[in-house]
Amino acid sequence: MVHRFKWIVVDPNVCRGKPVFRGTRVLVSDILEMLASGMSIENVLEEYSQLTREIILEALAAELLKRKHRVIPLPA
Repeated sequence: MVHRFKWIVVDPNVCRGKPVFRGTRVLVSDILEMLASGMSIENVLEEYSQLTREIILEALAAELLKRKHRVIPLPA
């Protein structure tokens, strides 16, 4: 299943094809790491004024979908 996101894009010519936020070179993974380390959304927004709460929430939703559909191989 392919999910299309409004704010997350992948372009092989931008940041080596890693997911970034539309119109930026801000890596989605960098923002997720900041949140995982305990930073609040408000603090992230202070550091990245080009982002919005909606954009960050989309990144979290995308990560949840990725984890939900991840296949974990089991030993035979």
